[in-house]
Amino acid sequence: MTAGASKTVALTDALHEYMLTYGCPPDEVASDLIADTLRLGEVAEMQIPPQQGALLTMLARLLKARMIVEVGTFTGYSTLCLARGLRAGGQVITLDIREDWTSLAREAWARAGVADRIDVRLGRAIDTLALLPRQPVIDLAFVDADKVGYIDYWEQLVPRLRPGGMLVVDNVFYGGAVVNTAAEGNAAAIRAFNEHAAVDPRTDVVMLPLADGVTLARKRDGQENR
Repeated sequence: MTAGASKTVALTDALHEYMLTYGCPPDEVASDLIADTLRLGEVAEMQIPPQQGALLTMLARLLKARMIVEVGTFTGYSTLCLARGLRAGGQVITLDIREDWTSLAREAWARAGVADRIDVRLGRAIDTLALLPRQPVIDLAFVDADKVGYIDYWEQLVPRLRPGGMLVVDNVFYGGAVVNTAAEGNAAAIRAFNEHAAVDPRTDVVMLPLADGVTLARKRDGQENR
């Protein structure tokens, strides 16, 4: 048994409901957005779970974030959570390629009173990221998009993070397939990304067993010992 494995508690349905009740219950707007997304069918699995959304809001508040960049909007649940954690006058720049999904998101943002904090930019994310200012002013970034692009997104975002800023990356377990050394496709891309992030001297990285695996990467200030 791996050290610490016995400390990991299996998330049963009952424990999952308990966690949502006492740790991160979504409000009416968030619940309605979850329900609207579920009606889209199989693609709804791309939406992050409420506990992950609560983490994003808390991280934004802890970082006192004024500038957040999100790669992968989908129907806007994660964007909603990020926007709710912004400081006054802050902004979330969120990137996607599907107007039909983001139009659903805009309804929820308006109801939540955060639409004026969100800047949607449609198009290839890598192209949009390359156009952002090079100055390290991003407080928080969240990546939940096409898996083969993760390393490229990382390389565009890390230089733009302020010292002490954070990059959050979703699906780093890829359903558990990342442990397979013969992984192909998206699973192989995530394996490559995880290996890339783990040895980057610019960041401190921790991987959490939340949902499908989440990596938190904190930008170092250049004076810290690794």
